[in-house]
Amino acid sequence: MDVDDSTEKQTTIESVHNVAGVQGAQDTSDRRLHDLGYRSEFRRDMSFFGVLGISFCAIGILTGMSSAFQTGLFSGGPLGLFWGWNICSLFMFLIALSLAEICSAYPTMGGLYFWVCKMKPELPVLGYVHELQTGWTYSIAMVFTGTSGNLSVALYLASLVEVGQGRTLTRLETVAIAWGVNVASGVINTIGTRAIGGISTFNLWWTLGGTFVLVITLLVKAPIKASALCHSFLMTTSLRFVFTDFENFTGWENKGFVVLLGFLQAVYTLEGCETAAQVAEEAKRAELLAPVAVVGSIAGSWIVGLAYMLALLFSVQSIGRVQATAFSLPITQLYFDAVGRPLTLMCLVVIGLAQFMAAVTAFTASSRLFYALARDDAFPLKKQFMTLNRFQAPYWGVWASVMIGCIISCAYIGSAIAFNAILSSAAIAVMLSYLQPILIRVFWPDSIPPSERGPFHLGRWSWPINLASLLFTVFICVLFVLPTARPVDSTNMNYAIVAVGGIIVIVTLCWLLWGCRHFAGPVQTTTNQIAQDPAKLY
Repeated sequence: MDVDDSTEKQTTIESVHNVAGVQGAQDTSDRRLHDLGYRSEFRRDMSFFGVLGISFCAIGILTGMSSAFQTGLFSGGPLGLFWGWNICSLFMFLIALSLAEICSAYPTMGGLYFWVCKMKPELPVLGYVHELQTGWTYSIAMVFTGTSGNLSVALYLASLVEVGQGRTLTRLETVAIAWGVNVASGVINTIGTRAIGGISTFNLWWTLGGTFVLVITLLVKAPIKASALCHSFLMTTSLRFVFTDFENFTGWENKGFVVLLGFLQAVYTLEGCETAAQVAEEAKRAELLAPVAVVGSIAGSWIVGLAYMLALLFSVQSIGRVQATAFSLPITQLYFDAVGRPLTLMCLVVIGLAQFMAAVTAFTASSRLFYALARDDAFPLKKQFMTLNRFQAPYWGVWASVMIGCIISCAYIGSAIAFNAILSSAAIAVMLSYLQPILIRVFWPDSIPPSERGPFHLGRWSWPINLASLLFTVFICVLFVLPTARPVDSTNMNYAIVAVGGIIVIVTLCWLLWGCRHFAGPVQTTTNQIAQDPAKLY
């Protein structure tokens, strides 16, 4: 053999080893997925920032806080907003740690409901209840969240028209815009994984940059409280307002209860960290990146949200004007009073675009959940909902989400109260979905054997963190169904309790009449041979 042949052979061997090394690193998550009984169906195109962006989009700091800011402002005022945000952020961070530990052990797009089935397979009633409650209900909750986000986009557009042209859109016009936004969300989700990963990454940086722009704009341009930071006496007055001022527009007399009602704004804003699990089968090193994204999204949202909230509080000119506003969204009045018409238009565009991207990723999550449920024989039209197009998108789930969203949006035409009741029930459904896997971790600490632990685990801190998460989740679920105003009448009744009660009745009846005899848990899509040798898939 001559020197050239030897060199060429050595180069070829080195190339093969390099390719094998890269392929081996990429196949780590696929092998874990195969061990859990599932065949790899999606390309793993999502990077860490893509996965983190998905959860960050679902949480939506700019959007959630802007849309729900008035809830805390009228229930406890700045005092309740500031302390409620930090208390709720701490406990939501603990919940994120609890969910991340499970996600690291079981990184599948089935997420919450699969975790329950996997951790307690000897109790099929838990798996079945969660299959309906967290599988079905959480899927619908994601559709509702996307629908709410798309309607919020329409409301931001309506506010832009109101501020820019002085014209108030009718509810029908607003809903027509929401339908268009729903369809646009469906088109983007149909493009596939790479587009969604790019959007979520872009939204991550858009939110950070947008928050910086909004905070600076508010603090520089607000004529009263923000400018008071330049003067010592006025600064003391401004700080006293931001950290100690109590407001109560609820009708309830107990100040402690009013402040607790303000917690709902923080929890509503911070829901969604678990969305990273819905794209776990599309992420590289999902057993590590997905749980880190779950925790990182809450940590980042806590800090970013605190900065944004303080800027809003320092810029409030009149809580009464915000409460009595004629704008489609009360936050518009706050901006209008603080920075004037031109800058209000700019700020609404920043928030509205972030809202649109957040709504798009909600439909991403719901379509993946529909796929996972169909894969486990827990959803009708299994073949259709498991079909992927050439962009690797489960388009049946995407357009089912769009269709349901358009139908739900119609409720806003007839009654904003009915529409808000649907959205409130979705928020409760998300918290109830967190409850069951955390409950299992508290009462059965060994539900994840050491051999199945992922690279992200809490060690000896696992049980106390799960216990604190469980207690807070139960507390918030109770708080979510209590009346938020007094006296209670048909216009301010919290109808979410009706929706939650209906879910419990349906789940119980389905288990007694069908599930206890037929449900067997998640279905494996790999053969024994493939499970033993994942390389046979490629």
